[in-house]
Amino acid sequence: MEFAVLGPQKFVKDRMEKFSPEVFQTSLLGEKMAIFCGAQGNKFLFMNENKLLTSWWPQSMKKALLFPEFVESNLKEVSALKRSFHHDILKPEALKQYIPVMDALAREHLDNDWAPNSVVKVFPLSKKYTFELACRLFLSVVDPEHIKRLSEPFTLVTNGMFSVPIDLPGTAYNRAIKGGKMVREELMRIITERRKELTEKKETEGRDLLSKMLLVTDEDGQFMSEMEISNNIIGLLVASFETTSSAVTAVMNYLAELPHIYKQVLEEQMEIAKLKGPDELLTWEDIEKMKCSWNVARESLRLTPPAQGAFRETTTEFTYAGFTIPKGWKTFWTVHSSHKNPKYFPEPEKFDPSRFEGSGPAPYTFVPFGGGPRMCPGKEYARLEVLVFMHNVVRRFRLEKAIPNEKIVFHASPTPAYGLPVHLHPHEK
Repeated sequence: MEFAVLGPQKFVKDRMEKFSPEVFQTSLLGEKMAIFCGAQGNKFLFMNENKLLTSWWPQSMKKALLFPEFVESNLKEVSALKRSFHHDILKPEALKQYIPVMDALAREHLDNDWAPNSVVKVFPLSKKYTFELACRLFLSVVDPEHIKRLSEPFTLVTNGMFSVPIDLPGTAYNRAIKGGKMVREELMRIITERRKELTEKKETEGRDLLSKMLLVTDEDGQFMSEMEISNNIIGLLVASFETTSSAVTAVMNYLAELPHIYKQVLEEQMEIAKLKGPDELLTWEDIEKMKCSWNVARESLRLTPPAQGAFRETTTEFTYAGFTIPKGWKTFWTVHSSHKNPKYFPEPEKFDPSRFEGSGPAPYTFVPFGGGPRMCPGKEYARLEVLVFMHNVVRRFRLEKAIPNEKIVFHASPTPAYGLPVHLHPHEK
């Protein structure tokens, strides 16, 4: 309860000061848990993935996102096929083709949802944009009503993913389970229809991520099951719906709050735009020029990381920093214990993108995407999506916060209490 009320950052900071700055015991989500802190804690957990530890998810998240029979058999081990597939579809070379689509949708989104208004709420609109983009790129779903049929139950899922697992009518947990079933059923229907379509047309190349998943085989010629595919798609959609939208919102918050930072980003983006025609879409080469903008985005991720850390389960007893961690205990590495540590980042509360110039932060200190074998496979996708959105927003608007000291609350990710309303000041053409 304290974890939710205080927020992860204060909860962990208070206990690091009271117990140990390296590791401490607590109870979270009804589980005995060891909280690993700092760069050394991050390094230890990342390096011992699949040796001393395995993945673990809270009951509320498992029930909301997955069929119960799928959880135990498939979450413990990630197949070589899935690891290879994630690497192939989300590496920079594969993502290059999506940049023009991202750019076109960002322009359309700003035309329809931002430009007609003098004030907009950034967070809900960011969710709408990132989810529409994910539906288009992953599933080739472009119909607004179809997207709505997926996004509405997804809202229930993400609102209840980390809730207290009490399955009574009206609870966030109960709504999340119902939403998860609706999402799963809709995805299974889409997957079945697409498999039939690919078979009838005898297609061998996928036009989107779903088709690629249906066509890929392992070394024995085996295809992914429809359940595996739906699980992969759900993971990607959750990341787009919750964490990427949170990252976009954090960047917009700092651009609205810090005029000197906004000016630096605007100058860089205008230099890129000057070399392009008015209707010419962004390319990979343009993205690679956005050095200043990416440093600004990374500093936003340091101060307001969408993911607060990750859970694991111990597969054997081991000792760390003088403490014995029993087999079967749950662990949690916490992003703020390194991101906000003055030992790694002097004046940690100060927004300073220059921290990322040159060789950047020391290893294991900046971990918004995790690390080790389970580092977020969508890291590069998120980078492209954030930079494309930054490019389009700053070229069209100057932002001004409507609520200067808006409070951040925690659900699945940090969320502005009122959705981050900003005044839009269009540039003169």
